[in-house]
Amino acid sequence: MTITRIKPGPRMSQTVVHGNTVYTAGQIADDGSADVAGQTRQILAKIDGLLAEAGTDKSKLLKATIWLSDISRFNEMNSIWDAWVDPDNTPVRACVESKLAMPELSVEIMVEAAK
Repeated sequence: MTITRIKPGPRMSQTVVHGNTVYTAGQIADDGSADVAGQTRQILAKIDGLLAEAGTDKSKLLKATIWLSDISRFNEMNSIWDAWVDPDNTPVRACVESKLAMPELSVEIMVEAAK
């Protein structure tokens, strides 16, 4: 089976396509000064772009993993997620509190999708 790497770098690829499955790397906001809602919006826009580049979209999401630096901001993140996700095709999902790589980051999201 073919493996295609989209936006590969020396440490990781932003997306890997294996067969009919698309995997994204954990996505973070470009503007870490934004609040949780703002960071979530930025991340989901990046995910939309990566999925499109891989030939799929959010209606084919299989799985999402979300890390929040402060779980008390769960509802704020969900207000943006719920408006973005395809309500007829919601993925399985985990959302946990975790210390993120940079202190200004509040959210990181990684998804898997079918083609």
